[in-house]
Amino acid sequence: MKRILPLLIAALMLPLAAFAEKPPVVTTTSTEFSISLAKHLRDTGVIKYSAYWCPHCHDQNQLFGRKAAAILTNVECANDGNNSQTDLCREKGITGYPSWEINGIIDSGVKSLEELAELSGYSGNKDF
Repeated sequence: MKRILPLLIAALMLPLAAFAEKPPVVTTTSTEFSISLAKHLRDTGVIKYSAYWCPHCHDQNQLFGRKAAAILTNVECANDGNNSQTDLCREKGITGYPSWEINGIIDSGVKSLEELAELSGYSGNKDF
């Protein structure tokens, strides 16, 4: 029994470990504005630093909607996240999530789409 118990515990933990690396699913629908803004942010080099487990990062993605959130340039800072770039996050001094790098300036916190549009110089359709 002593030999089986560790194997049983490991087998039960595997599905949990696989789930832990995935961020929650974005359930909101993107708008024309959020998609256009996401493309602008990506095309102008704006970077969102986040961690898959961060509820504020999920809130930020929910503001964009599923399609637009997938367009953003996202750097995963969690050690156990998919495509983790923890060294880059440390180099940039990222201490909170989400953090946005816009025009070389890093600013932490969930931002409204309107604020991101203003900070990034977005001049497209602003039909919020």
